[in-house]
Formats: sequence, structure tokens, C-alpha cells
Amino acid sequence: MSFRTRPARAADASHIEEIESAADRLLVDRFRSSHWPAPDAASERFVTPGFLLVAESSGTIAGFVHVLELDGHAHLEQVSVLPRFARRGMGRMLVQAAMSSAAERGHTEMTLRTYADVPWNAPFYASCGFTETAPETEALRRLIEVEERLGLFEHGRRIQMTASLASGPSSASPAADGGVA
Repeated sequence: MSFRTRPARAADASHIEEIESAADRLLVDRFRSSHWPAPDAASERFVTPGFLLVAESSGTIAGFVHVLELDGHAHLEQVSVLPRFARRGMGRMLVQAAMSSAAERGHTEMTLRTYADVPWNAPFYASCGFTETAPETEALRRLIEVEERLGLFEHGRRIQMTASLASGPSSASPAADGGVA
């Protein structure tokens, strides 16, 4: 099954929410958490400065990536893939598409925040060209405060990672995707 990315449309909103809920269940199960923040409403994602891409095949929306544009900076806010489509390179394809789109918009780097020790989080992003960095702007430091309010630190170490967009995403093949973000 081959997938393509495209800009999200309003009609994709319910699929985006379904995808994020299903992907979040993987973390809830991993952390054995009785409380996990509810997914953002897709309608909020559409009005937040930045862009939203989906991955689809034959009309099936199977994943999405949301990039925020904060103070002129590209921040990968969310990548989610329906678990039944995991380990097919879709997460990597979405990250690469987000990096390319951000570069086309004039950004030279992209940041994200993630769990350091979850295999489909920091190790996956490292394979896409991201390295651990410290938040350097007020907007990025505010994201830590949001994560604290949401209780995300209860489940493990959270880190910021940054990738240069000048050299492009990792040259690893999408088929080599070892996990879904």
C-alpha cells in the first residue's frame, strides 16, 4: 500500500482526531496511565499558526503531522499514525514532508519535544536527523510549562530535539522506518 502526503482539509478533522486518539492509546498502555491529556481538537489545529499534513492511500487517512510556527520558528507539534498502519514508513514520510514544507516556508531548523526513552519517540526522531538540544527561545521554554501542566513529566524524561533543514531530513529510506512517532 503506498501513501502520499497532502495538506489537511477541514473534512479530515474527524480522521485526525481518531488517529491521535488511537496513537495516544499506545502511550497510555506503555505508561499504564489512568490519566492522559485529551487530544487537541482538530479544529484547533487548523487555526493555529503553522501547517497540517495528512498521509492517505486510496482515500484512507492513516496519519498526520502538525507543525506550529512559533515566533518565526518551525516546531513539530504532533505526528500520529493509526496503529494498524505502523511500521510501514509512514511516520518517517510525514516527518520528512513536514521538514520539506518548513524549509519551503523559509525555516532553517525544526524543533520538537518528545519522550527520551520511548522507542518510537526520541530514537525514531534521531534516525530522522534530530539531535537533543536546549530550548533557546521563550516560545520553546513555554512548551515545557505546557507539558508540566499536562502532567507529561510523570511518565518519563522529556527532551527537545532539533534538526537542521538546510541539509534536509535524514537520507534513510522510508521503508526503514523502525517505528511510528
